[in-house]
Amino acid sequence: MIVMYAIIKMVMYLMKPYFQLGLMPLIGAIIGWGTNMLAIKLIFRPLNPVKIPILGIQIQGLIPKRRFDISRSIGEVLEHEIISPEEIVDSLTNKNTKAEIIKYIKNLIANRVSEKLPGYIPLGFRDSISNYIGDMIDRNGAEIFDEMKTVITEKAKDQLDLKQLVENKINSLDIEELEDLIIRLSRQELRQIEVLGGIIGFFIGTIQAAISYYLM
Repeated sequence: MIVMYAIIKMVMYLMKPYFQLGLMPLIGAIIGWGTNMLAIKLIFRPLNPVKIPILGIQIQGLIPKRRFDISRSIGEVLEHEIISPEEIVDSLTNKNTKAEIIKYIKNLIANRVSEKLPGYIPLGFRDSISNYIGDMIDRNGAEIFDEMKTVITEKAKDQLDLKQLVENKINSLDIEELEDLIIRLSRQELRQIEVLGGIIGFFIGTIQAAISYYLM
């Protein structure tokens, strides 16, 4: 029994360096994963500034600290590089929509004229007036629509401030709602960053183990 215990003790002593070498990749993976996870958390937390007494500095999450700058930048990028008021008007007044709007205006005006004409006017005469107005819209509707589109586009350029709308909308969100929104939109990418940190840490630990084994 004593001999068996001594043998086990000797084997454990001899295997101890290799056991430590085997732990290096695992420890590296844990450190890499944990570091990246902490870095992601620090993007959002702490929500409010926290003062460190000894160092005399304040720390705060990147998003809470720079939310107004971020919302302004998003608004500027959206307006100048992604979509403009002119593009919005164009998308709302494409060829198919144009035909539908002209048809709607034609029917609306014809019905309104027929309803507003005095009752003593014969029905056939009312129909003639409605048909005349309808024909006039058919002939000139496209031109009128294009003129309206030009006016609407100019008004949109002057009055539709997409940058400010986006900035105000983001700033109106509670900081925790904003955090939840960002996480939901980028959950997969954030998870990949955490996993990548573990993988890199594992490889670094493996290299350290190999170097240590070579120097033994």
